[in-house]
Amino acid sequence: MRMTKLAFLNFKSSAKNFLWLIVSLAFTVMIFLNFVNLTYSDALAEVGEHNKEYMDIIIRVLCFILGVFSFFYIWYATNVFLTRRKKEIGIYIFMGLSGEKIGKMYMIESALTGITALVLGLLFGTLATGLFQMILMAALDMEMIIDFHVKLMPIVITGIVYAVIYSIFVWKGYWNIARSSVLDMISAAKRNEYVRQNSIFLFLKTILGCGVLGSGYYIAVKDSGQELLGNVLVAVVLVTIGVYLLFGGLIPLVFQRLAAHKAFLYQKQRNLWINQMIFRMKKNYRTYAMASVLALSAVTALATGFAMKTRYDNIISFENTYTFQFLTNQESIGEQAAAIMGDSILYQGGVPIVQLMAEEGDSDWGRSGYLMVSWSGLRELAAAAGLEFDLEEPVENEVISLENMPLMSLITNGERGTRIIAGRSYEQIKTTRVPYFGYLQEQMSIYAVSDTEYEQLASDGDVLYTFHYRISDPADYERIKEALNVLISNTEENFTARVALDPNHNDIGWIKALYPFCIFLFMVFAMASGCIMLMKVINDSVEEKPRYEVLGKLGIDRKILRRSVACELAAAYGSSFLVMAVSSYFSVLALAKTMFTNLISVNIVSILVIFVIFIIFYLCSLTAYQKTAGI
Repeated sequence: MRMTKLAFLNFKSSAKNFLWLIVSLAFTVMIFLNFVNLTYSDALAEVGEHNKEYMDIIIRVLCFILGVFSFFYIWYATNVFLTRRKKEIGIYIFMGLSGEKIGKMYMIESALTGITALVLGLLFGTLATGLFQMILMAALDMEMIIDFHVKLMPIVITGIVYAVIYSIFVWKGYWNIARSSVLDMISAAKRNEYVRQNSIFLFLKTILGCGVLGSGYYIAVKDSGQELLGNVLVAVVLVTIGVYLLFGGLIPLVFQRLAAHKAFLYQKQRNLWINQMIFRMKKNYRTYAMASVLALSAVTALATGFAMKTRYDNIISFENTYTFQFLTNQESIGEQAAAIMGDSILYQGGVPIVQLMAEEGDSDWGRSGYLMVSWSGLRELAAAAGLEFDLEEPVENEVISLENMPLMSLITNGERGTRIIAGRSYEQIKTTRVPYFGYLQEQMSIYAVSDTEYEQLASDGDVLYTFHYRISDPADYERIKEALNVLISNTEENFTARVALDPNHNDIGWIKALYPFCIFLFMVFAMASGCIMLMKVINDSVEEKPRYEVLGKLGIDRKILRRSVACELAAAYGSSFLVMAVSSYFSVLALAKTMFTNLISVNIVSILVIFVIFIIFYLCSLTAYQKTAGI
């Protein structure tokens, strides 16, 4: 029989065992293709050139993330594939076939698997192009003609990327087979299978894992300054290492302690599945840890998407608090501007402020100056705009900082501290991001002080007036804007700054695009997590088939064996889920602190979604295991 035909027959016979590998790879290819296609299509033209540039950058970053993820995922999958085949390949070598020939057969089998996944991914990716764009446009609140066609270049790029990645590991498998001995091949499937690990070693590994994981949690959520990005990177590394150590130490240690309690062990047929978990943990803990880390990445990606959407809504609301604003030395400007707008005014407010010039050594040195507002004046402005106001009046030498609404902050410890303002030292007692001064609050350093302090500052600084207006009909914007320009140009001794914000402006629309993108990443990571567990379970079931045949001949009821398998798989999926759920609290909390957003509800929902996904894969794994093992 020709090697090609034999490889094809082997592929057909084993395809069902690697169906989820093919499906998950095809799904990843589909998402990757649609991301690349967006950069070559006209779908994003309607968002404007500025937003399109940012979105193109985001898409390229996401494609890179998907590419890196695919690299390591295919690495793991092909290793499982090779380990599963090594015993069979060893028999071929024992029958007289050379390692090179069998390596070529393996290459053909692996290539057929990769080609199948790639073709399915490209096919369904092409068919899903319109749906992908519809979801994206719905998230962006845009109406446009959807392009249901995929250009050739995205298909070529996607095919090349995945072909290169897969080819690397196909050649790696060939090299592994060609250099392996017959004994290595035959014993590969059984290596490190039934091993009860040393309790002292597991205890030390547990202590180290808990310490590393706890350090990662602490660094992730602690208040930080400019070192935040470095802390995030360190936290990611520590949490990943900690999860692996936890599964390699604490989980097997817990099961070995349970097995030591005989009264517990010999009830309800626990002996079978608990000892099975103990003996197989040394071989499988990396898989459980990887599934947990991927599920954690999925939860974090989804939380990031919701956080970005929330931040976008908050930023737009912040900027649109007022349509027109004035900073002037002429008190009459307020009445004249109000007369021009007339009935178009939805609400208005005005408050005097003191402008202080910045001095060398100030906390905000580099800015032109500071605007100081009295506490009572700020309260009146909040009432006029219908904004919440829960600020306690500062005392002498205390200030409240009025901050802007950033997309995210690299400083999370800036609530309190000493501020040097115009050469004077103040204690900053609170930071607020309520848009009392709207757009001006984004562009200038504004602080609220006590009424007494304000009166003293007024004698040292320049008193200016601020006026703020929100119009009810965006259609009146251009007409009013032109009239106000005429007003300012005709005013004598004019020291007036005017801000006009178009209610329909959308300069940061690209932020909303992160929401659907993160949802797709969530789906990729979540599905990969379940697929990794499923592939490992199928691989284990093939190896365990002879064992269950022996147990059946010894008279153990098939229902007991099925119950044992169900408990074993539930423990495997449950431990991965539990570690993910605990870790996700800290990752989402760290994200919430940098984006000033409450993400608890998102965290709970995403965990529940992962739970449902794990349940589905658990049921699929249980069915596949029982069928393959013959129970």
